[in-house]
Amino acid sequence: MKIEYRDNEELRIDKFLSDQDIDELYSRTHVHKLIQKNFIKVNGSSIKKSYKLKFGDIIQLKFPPEKKVEVIPEKMDIMVLYEDEYLAIVNKPDDLAVHPAPGHPSGTLVNAIMHKFKGNLSSGSHKLRPGIVHRLDMDTSGAIIIAKDNRTHSLLSKMFQNREIEKIYRAIVAGEPKQQEATIKTSIDRSKTNRKKMTVAESGKQAITHYKIIGHYNLFSYLELNLETGRTHQIRVHLSHINCPILGDETYSSLKRSLSMLPNHYHKKLKYLRANHLKRQALHAYKIIFEHPINNKKIDVTAPIPEDMKYTLNWLNEFFGNEYM
Repeated sequence: MKIEYRDNEELRIDKFLSDQDIDELYSRTHVHKLIQKNFIKVNGSSIKKSYKLKFGDIIQLKFPPEKKVEVIPEKMDIMVLYEDEYLAIVNKPDDLAVHPAPGHPSGTLVNAIMHKFKGNLSSGSHKLRPGIVHRLDMDTSGAIIIAKDNRTHSLLSKMFQNREIEKIYRAIVAGEPKQQEATIKTSIDRSKTNRKKMTVAESGKQAITHYKIIGHYNLFSYLELNLETGRTHQIRVHLSHINCPILGDETYSSLKRSLSMLPNHYHKKLKYLRANHLKRQALHAYKIIFEHPINNKKIDVTAPIPEDMKYTLNWLNEFFGNEYM
């Protein structure tokens, strides 16, 4: 694999590569090991991990033979929201990756559902993703559909492509959108400076998010969001774009940014909340609605609001007041 560095700003190669969306480059430490073993070269020459890339540099990547990773069933406390012989819908906790990857072969939702459904899952799109039809970010909680056989998986995948599955989210954000109810419509592409992030860019694919405010707080809002498209990190990018970042989202905002939106006397309170109760982005896949691909039954499933978001809403009510819609 070859990558041409196209940025005018010099950047350390280990930082640049660990930010790329490449499974084999899953951490900066692993990049260091690959550099030490000469699996990574620049312009045909060996380099050090501190090498600073310059415009036009050609990075050559070779990867050692892939180690066999076996998906091992693991017993975990996973809430099943709906189940029949064809599919299931489970409530994914936050801080749980959906599927194994290099660097973390266990402790994922796939390991959990392998145990829960006794391996009765579709082949999936990859050997490490049995049953997985769609994804949620690691720190996003909520409803996710699991396919139990390949036919059901294929039908569900087509339904997602044809936008026949309604996905409704809940989010707590800093700030307040200008309109009570509106649509955010932009194009989203991968960031050229950080390949793990997405950004609003004309070069990207169209992304459409509908939102409405369901809870007013002074300086904060509680939103319900309906995705018309399903781009990577779509809600997080869109809400940051309209200057209403999701509380706790350190990728597309920061604690510093949230603090800048508050009077100084609230800073200590918000820091306490983030350190002790809301340790991730306040985004939850709240509801999934679709017509069953086999029996045409209407499926309408709700995933309960998780405790950390409930606590945050109560905290907002105590310190900022509320007006639910």
